[in-house]
Amino acid sequence: MKNEWILDVLSDLRSYAVSNQLDVLAEQLDDARLVAAAELANLEGDMPPAALTNGCVAGANRFLRAAGGRA
Repeated sequence: MKNEWILDVLSDLRSYAVSNQLDVLAEQLDDARLVAAAELANLEGDMPPAALTNGCVAGANRFLRAAGGRA
């Protein structure tokens, strides 16, 4: 999980957005974090590539939990 740092960056940006009442941005950053987690899970073989295009987030949620984040 050498690329999980991006999840931390997105979480920090979301925290900033929430703290500054940028609610729409905070929601978009939540979405971006899920997309990043899904793609990272795909890179690590934890999620089949077709799941990315089918809108499946189960693999992303497993990846986020494994990385210590909230899913």
